[in-house]
Parts: sequence; structure tokens; C-alpha cells
Amino acid sequence: MFPFLFEPQSDEEIEHSEEEEASEPESEPGSEPEESEGEEEEDEQEASRISKEKKKKKTQSPWDFAKYTESVAEEHARRSTTSVDEKISKALKQRSTPLAVPSQNNDVDDSSDSEPDKQEDYRPDEEDEEEGNAADSKSFFAPSDGASFHADSFLQLHLSRPLLRACEALGYAKPTPIQAACIPLALNGRDICGSAITGSGKTAAFALPTLERLLFRPKRMHAIRVLILTPTRELAVQVHSMIEKLAQFTDIRCCLVVGGLSTKVQEAALRSMPDIVVATPGRMIDHLRNSMSVDLDDLAVLILDEADRLLELGFSAEIHELVRMCPKKRQTMLFSATMTEEVDDLIKLSLTKPVRLSADPSAKRPAALTEEVVRIRRLREANQEAVLLAMCSKTFTSKVIIFSGTKQAAHRLKIIFGLAGLKAAELHGNLTQAQRLEALEQFRKQEVDFLIATDVAARGLDIIGVQTVINYACPRDLTSYVHRVGRTARAGREGCAVTFVTDNDRSLLKAIAKRAGSKLKSRIVAEQSIHKWSHIIEQLEDQIAEVLEEEREERALRKAEMEATKAENLIAHKEEIFSRPKRTWFVTETEKKVAAKAAKASINNDKSSGKVISAQEAEDLKMKEKRKREREKNLPRKKRRKLEAAREMLEDEGDDDKPEAKGANKKEKGGLSLVDVAYRRAKAVKAVKKAMDSGKIVKKNKKNTNRPSHKSSSRTQEMQELFQADMKDKKPKRRGAGAGKKSKSSFKSKSRYKRR
Repeated sequence: MFPFLFEPQSDEEIEHSEEEEASEPESEPGSEPEESEGEEEEDEQEASRISKEKKKKKTQSPWDFAKYTESVAEEHARRSTTSVDEKISKALKQRSTPLAVPSQNNDVDDSSDSEPDKQEDYRPDEEDEEEGNAADSKSFFAPSDGASFHADSFLQLHLSRPLLRACEALGYAKPTPIQAACIPLALNGRDICGSAITGSGKTAAFALPTLERLLFRPKRMHAIRVLILTPTRELAVQVHSMIEKLAQFTDIRCCLVVGGLSTKVQEAALRSMPDIVVATPGRMIDHLRNSMSVDLDDLAVLILDEADRLLELGFSAEIHELVRMCPKKRQTMLFSATMTEEVDDLIKLSLTKPVRLSADPSAKRPAALTEEVVRIRRLREANQEAVLLAMCSKTFTSKVIIFSGTKQAAHRLKIIFGLAGLKAAELHGNLTQAQRLEALEQFRKQEVDFLIATDVAARGLDIIGVQTVINYACPRDLTSYVHRVGRTARAGREGCAVTFVTDNDRSLLKAIAKRAGSKLKSRIVAEQSIHKWSHIIEQLEDQIAEVLEEEREERALRKAEMEATKAENLIAHKEEIFSRPKRTWFVTETEKKVAAKAAKASINNDKSSGKVISAQEAEDLKMKEKRKREREKNLPRKKRRKLEAAREMLEDEGDDDKPEAKGANKKEKGGLSLVDVAYRRAKAVKAVKKAMDSGKIVKKNKKNTNRPSHKSSSRTQEMQELFQADMKDKKPKRRGAGAGKKSKSSFKSKSRYKRR
């Protein structure tokens, strides 16, 4: 196979060409050409203008995130809030004194800033000799012997003129290997399971054949014919933008259905029956169940982009529900850079004689990717932020994506970067959709140098020009690592991936070293630079706390306003609101909770199995358990007993499930626990007594009427006399004893011996 080099025009080249056009007419304002050379210069200017127009036509950017939502400024004005950048600038203005650097000698400080980080070949402490045995499932797939991974141009792939024109406008001259192999098979209607390295053009690989088939659809019958599912909203926006660019010279209509955007607008768009729907699974199921005149009866093509992420615990049930709703006679295509066992299960369930296409199987990693590791020892874990700032301030200064583990950590890093004078944007689930898309647009246009994100940005996002990916929080497995570092070194460009590895991440470090081979480097950050930035972060802690407190107050005020507005709307439009049908979901709330518990338990099992817990983590777990026990001690007795009973019931359920899982003792009946039986009996006795007191139960009175009246009355009188006589005898004896202890033969209450 020939080595593939794919170099489309980037967004940066577009901007540079526009700048050159603006600057060239003003380059020599004072010069006056001679008359003899005037015509030649005019011809040259005309030729250069035509070539620039052609270049401008060819260099359209396929991504445009800004047009999908309102601007963030309008959103903040509507919600009466302020952005994080405004809060940071306010904190910077209020700063009375500049930040003090700990070193007293300026020469030493300058030398520490200019001191470069050391780079050396990575040498593992222990050799990893384990090899994974992948299951051989080739027998299920149809042979792909006729598939060719090489094509000189899109014209050889038998595409129509409108699509060839769109490819030319986007600057796509030569198909990538996955495109060359996938497009002919997809045009024949084959089910495809495609995998290729990140940045190899998988979106165009399924979009072009789908659009080609839709050009020959029955145009009088409007229907949803193609459904494309993606795991994240940003990836859905990107795919939708790409399809619109490829279909710009056709009459094919495409619709975007994702969370965070207006439901009413999406309902109206779906009722108009667009040809292609790009959606996230949850919002699509919501519309199919609760929107009128929306169905998938005429669906011809189902495409799952980033299929392995779609079939993780959060999406698996939703994907299976959508597959169930689709017609059986359809074309199904799955694409991802990594394939898992869940994908294999879905392939066997929903694909018919699929073809597995794996482009560039030998090149598991991009050839131009440089992989580095920064070891964070246990004593240095507190200074991890300082290590990151030391690297971003002097080594990796622009076009950097930083992946953090949690939303809170990403937000804190955004505030620290802003207060330190570094331009950064954040992307995570706590932001509104407008803020998320504006962050991507700012980073794409290079208005900010750093994009601090969670794993939301790890899948499919193709931002041209990303030079470095920094894994500030180590990814949970090798699959996540592959997708994170795949944001750089795309389509043959150079890139660098730096991963912070603590002592608890040794297993992943071994996997990365095995994947990268001898090309893995170890980076050692200068000690003085770390010390300087840790001192600066300590000084910034008060300002960070002020910004977070202001945000907390703003959030509380916003929540109160929303509750007040909701109450006003309920009063003003009560009849209209209650007349609407209740929105339904394909699983109940109880099933949701059970699924969430199962997901949490499996994640905890994955974490606990095969990983060594550090001493600090063990101490934290002990402290957490101790605090939990102290909280339970302070609870009222009734609540404490309920907790104990519930805990015993859960333990019994776990004991009942274990033999079923092993396949033994299947005929045993699961009985109730002793605590549960006692609790139910006590509850029943209390309910009967309450009903008898209120007069609801009269069964005993009916039984008493059958007996002779003289017997019952005499028996009652006799018992009362005996009881009173006995109580008179016992009282003085008990007082005389003085110990206050009750004898075993003493009566406890009068009510037990009274008959009604």
C-alpha cells in the first residue's frame, strides 16, 4: 500500500490568504509604474485575482459552530448573568499589588524561565510482557477482498457532479484510504463496520455515499431516510455542518436534533420530513415518543458515528431502543477509531453480512505524533497545576487542548489561566450549549490559545491546527487515550501528546509504552519553574475563591428567579399547561435508577480490580467511612433502624443474586429477611389497631354477638375485679422495695387485659 499524505487547506491558511489580499493593494502606495509596464502589471494583477478567487473557493471551512445558537452575550443579557471572563477581569482590576515571585535574585528567575525542559527516552521500571488475546470474529463478517484502499481522485468513485463540486470547494482532491474503500461498498447498499486512525476522514466516508443515494430518492414522497447518531452534541453539530457543506449544490435537506437547543424548533423541522437527521440518542427518542407525526418508518440508512462510545453504559439502552424502532430492511454503518466487545454484539444483532473495513491497520498511531510522559510522583501531586502552568507558559504556548478529569477541575483551571494572564476557553457539561459552541469557535479562530475540556471534546472533533494535547488527568483506559491524542496529528500533520502520569496510573503507562514503542519520551519540567508557579497559585487562591463565590451567588439568584417565573407561568397558563400530554420515556424512573446503580457498580469494580490503591487513597476511604458512621450515629433512632433494615435487605438480595449468577441453586426461593418480616408484622398490627380504634373494623364485635351475653359480661367484670385487686396488692410492695425494678410476674399495661 502506498503511503497516504492528505493535506487539505486549513482554517489558518484561509485567514492568511485573506490577510494577504487585504495587504497587497496597500504594499507600495508611493510607487508609480511606467506606462510601458502598466499593461503587463494589470494582466498579472488580473491573473493573481482569478487564482486567489479559485483558492478562496477551494478553501471553504467545513466547520461553523457559531450559527447554531444565539450569542453568549445575548444569553447572559437575557439571564441577567455575567461571564467568567468578566469576573476574572474584575478580579484582576481589584488586584492591588502584582504577584510576587519567590526568587529574590532577578538573574536566577530569568535563568529559571529560560531553562528548557529535559527530554529523554522513556525507560519503564518493569517490563510489561502481557499480551491480550483478541477474539477472532472474522467468520461472522463477509469477505472484503474486492475493497480497494487506494483511489487517485473522487471521480474514480463514481460520484455525481454536485458532490464532486462540493469536494472541490472544500479542497478535497484525493480520497483517504477509508473513503476509497467505503464509498463504493456503501453505494451498493452493503452494511459496513469501518475503523481507521483518527483524522482519516470517516465523516466524508459515510456522508458522500449517503448523499449520492439520496440524489435518486423519490422526491414527491417526503420522509426521514437517513439517521446519523453521535455521542456528543458538538460532534453532531460538526457532522451536520459537514453534510450541509457537501450537499450545498443539491436539494437534500438536513436537520439537527440535539439537547440544549429549542425543542419546538426541532419538532417543526422534523415535521417537515428532512432527508437526513443528525441526532444524539436521548433527544431523538424523546421526539419519536412525544412529538406528533415523527417516525422512522421509511428509514433507509442508519449510521452510528463513534459506535464504541455510543454503546457504553450511558447510551447502550437508548441505542438498542432506536435500533428496535428502525425498519429491519435498512443499511447500517458503524464507524470508530476503536472497536469494543459491545460493538461486536451490536454488529451481530443489527447488521446483515457486514463488511469490516480497517484502513491502515499497521499504523495504529499517527506517524507524525510525538508522545511524551510527565511522571507526577506522590510528593508532587499537590503541584500538578504548577507543572501544567510551567509547561503552558514557555513550552506549549498556543493551539493546545488540555483534558481534565472532572468539570470542576476544568473550571478551576480556566479561572487560574485567566488570572495568570493566559487566554483559555472551557468546554464541559456544566455550560449551556451556546457557551460550549462559542468556546469551540473561539479556539478554532485562535482567539484563545488553550481549550480546557473534559472527555466531551475527546470524540470526533476535527479542529484544524491543534499542535498539542495535554492529558492533565490521565485517561481511564487506552481507548480514551487514543481518542484524546487523536485531536492532534490529524491528516498527516505533526502533533504532540503529553500525558501526566501519577503512581496510580502505572497500568495505563505500560499500555501507552507498548503502543508507542521506542518513540515514547519522558519530559522533566524544571524544578525552579514549578516552585515559581506553585507560589503564584498560592497567591491566587483568594481571588479564585472570590470568583467561585460570586458564581455560586449568581447561580442561587438565577435558580430563585427561575422558580418564581415557573410559578407565575403555572398561575397564568394553568389550563394550557395541564392540558398537554405528559412526556413519556421508554424506561421507568425505577429502571433508570437500577441501570444507574449497575453502571456505578461496574465502574467501581473496574477501578478496584487490578489496580493498586495508594496509601493516601486508602486513608481517604477510611476517613469517608468514619464520617459516614458518625453521621448515622447522630440520626434519630427510627431513621437509624430503617437504614440498618435497608442495608440488611440489600445484603440479602446480593446473596440471592450470587448463586443465580454462578448457575447453582436456581430452584431456591428467595425469602424475606427477619428484619423485613418483623417490620411488616409490626406495621400490620399497628394498622389493625388504628382501624379498630377508629371503628373501621367491626369483625370482633360480630363474633362477640354470637356468644351468650351473660357469659361475656360476667367474664369482663370478673377480669376487671381480678386486675384491680392484683394492682392494689402489687403497688405497695413495689414502692417498698425502693429499687425501682419490675418483677417478672408484674403486669405491664391495663389495655392488654381489657376486652371490648
